[in-house]
Amino acid sequence: MTDVVRLEFQGEIALITVNNPPVNALGQAVREGLLQAFQSAEADAQVRAVVLICEGSTFIAGADIKEFGKPPQAPSLPEVIEVIEGSGTPSVAVIHGTALGGGLEVALGCHYRIARRDAKVGLPEVKLGLLPGAGGTQRLPRLAGVEKALDMIVSGTPIDAAEAVEHNVIDELFDGDLREAGLAYARRMIEEGRAPRRTGEQTRGLENADNEALIRAKHAEVAKRMPGLFSPLRCIAAVEAATKLPLAEGLKRERELFAECLNSPQRGALVHSFFAERQASKITDLPADVKPRPINSAAVIGGGTMGVGIALSFANAGVPVKLLEINDEALQRGLQRARDTYAASVKRGSLTEEAMEKRLKLVTGVTNYSALADADVVVEAVFEEMGVKQQVFEQLDAVCKPGAILASNTSSLDLNAIAAFTKRPEDVVGLHFFSPANVMRLLEVVRGEKTSHEVLATAMAIGKKLKKVSVVVGVCDGFVGNRMVFQYGREAEFLLEEGATPQQVDGALRNFGMAMGPFAMRDLSGLDIGQAIRKRQRVDLPADRDFPTVSDKLCAAGMLGQKTGAGYYRYEPGNRTPLENPELAPMLDAASREKGIERRELDEQYIVERTIFALVNEGAKILEEGIAQRSSDIDVIYLNGYGFPAFRGGPMYYADSVGLDKVLARVRELHARCGDWWKPAPLLEKLAAEGRTFTEWQAGQ
Repeated sequence: MTDVVRLEFQGEIALITVNNPPVNALGQAVREGLLQAFQSAEADAQVRAVVLICEGSTFIAGADIKEFGKPPQAPSLPEVIEVIEGSGTPSVAVIHGTALGGGLEVALGCHYRIARRDAKVGLPEVKLGLLPGAGGTQRLPRLAGVEKALDMIVSGTPIDAAEAVEHNVIDELFDGDLREAGLAYARRMIEEGRAPRRTGEQTRGLENADNEALIRAKHAEVAKRMPGLFSPLRCIAAVEAATKLPLAEGLKRERELFAECLNSPQRGALVHSFFAERQASKITDLPADVKPRPINSAAVIGGGTMGVGIALSFANAGVPVKLLEINDEALQRGLQRARDTYAASVKRGSLTEEAMEKRLKLVTGVTNYSALADADVVVEAVFEEMGVKQQVFEQLDAVCKPGAILASNTSSLDLNAIAAFTKRPEDVVGLHFFSPANVMRLLEVVRGEKTSHEVLATAMAIGKKLKKVSVVVGVCDGFVGNRMVFQYGREAEFLLEEGATPQQVDGALRNFGMAMGPFAMRDLSGLDIGQAIRKRQRVDLPADRDFPTVSDKLCAAGMLGQKTGAGYYRYEPGNRTPLENPELAPMLDAASREKGIERRELDEQYIVERTIFALVNEGAKILEEGIAQRSSDIDVIYLNGYGFPAFRGGPMYYADSVGLDKVLARVRELHARCGDWWKPAPLLEKLAAEGRTFTEWQAGQ
């Protein structure tokens, strides 16, 4: 055995225990220990059953991330599972917490599986650009069927224990102590004379279904929903092998496909994304002994779409929240919006009626600021105008208890100016949610110049409680996400003046992997929002710079996007499908004439570089100014808030993969032709000259 795997005997039962905190990851010592323990149990003639359990809060939760990128060490996981499954002594895996990736594959190698009712199982390897490489694609379909196996493997989403029983992945549920449940089940196996039941020899999941049709349907779904992703198609191919090949040949095919994924450039980007998200929670200058304040109640000011979404985020986390509006009529609209949002989830089947009512009871409507006196955190989500923010924060300062966190959801305004409206600027922080706030994972935590360490730590803890991906950013116009997207959107609109159409620009960026094109996105959010920001920014715009004017022309014509039925595209009533707007073409021609530009054909590469490199150049300036702690934080923001393709790792990682020397050459060319909007960031020039990358760079170096 090894230090992390223990073997003991309870009469005729061998009890194997894994203890590798915090998540019992399958590092080399665990693999070696499992191999030795199962071999020892098999060699003992007195042993008639084997029980596998894990100490701590979870079963084996997957691979050991410390081994990522390192040469493989024996024994491999497939070798270990082959020994477990091939044993002549029946074994049972006792699952609690999560059995993910290799953890579930180990459990599938055991002959029987039981799980505590609150457990979850899954194969999330696709999220790292891989596929289950230790038999998961071959064994799971044999139990759960091709349809369920494809769903789990291609999405990477875990299922709960009850659903796992329904699909034959788990044999039985239990409550209470793991050890007692495992030993009791093993005694039943012995009493009933059960023999090993090897998953690889099962066929029930492959029978009575049109597997070819299911595989075709999944191919079509992936092509539509995951364009450009490498590993999902290999996942499908591996499951298909399970339907056509004996286990040994299917396992061989799985390893071939696994190797293809391992060597794909997308894997590096997805692994970068995985680690970047975890790194984002670390604040470099936050003292280790800082304790977050308790957050047991919340309040939200503003019952519009954003305010309601924020309130529901708290309710979803089980936190009582008060929703404040200016009068009862506006309040009732907000409360109805909350009910309608939940009702849509019930209709989709993602929420039960009982859960909806339970969460709605946590949302209390109020119309008086005095009702917020006991709130631990208050988030304002009112109109994006400094005068309105001032009124709100002055009232909050007057009524909120000492120690309450006063948070603004502003997306671009100066948080330091907002904090100055109070006598406690140290308690003011930005919590910039992304719409719809109850769905989007990203939360920009904006640190003002006087925000205390304790408040910053509490803001991050709030994000974690709400299950958000929280990233600390500094104060500037637009913070990180919107400051950069301004450059992206501006260049997209300049492309319209040069000769492109919205369809061409959006199509090129969707082909690049963006979830939506910039013009479809603008129509969705409303062109008047960008118009208000441009109006404010034009006041301080340098004389040598200008904004594109197409959006101005659309707004002047009353075409504000989906809300008016027309913008960059036209929309039929009740339908969000973007159609060509026939009134746009003359506006494009007029905008080009006014600038003295002769319209020309633009290729996709130029469109992508013109927009994505604008993001990169601005991101480099943000890093240099200390607005973001690290380049991977910028990537996390764009991956989780702006639809940047995960398989490209984020804008800064993508620039690294292209080569900063190549990026800089294009930026310099555009600077010479298009003016100072494209002035190269000094950090980009420095890193390109040194042959370094954003990923390698840290603030202050």
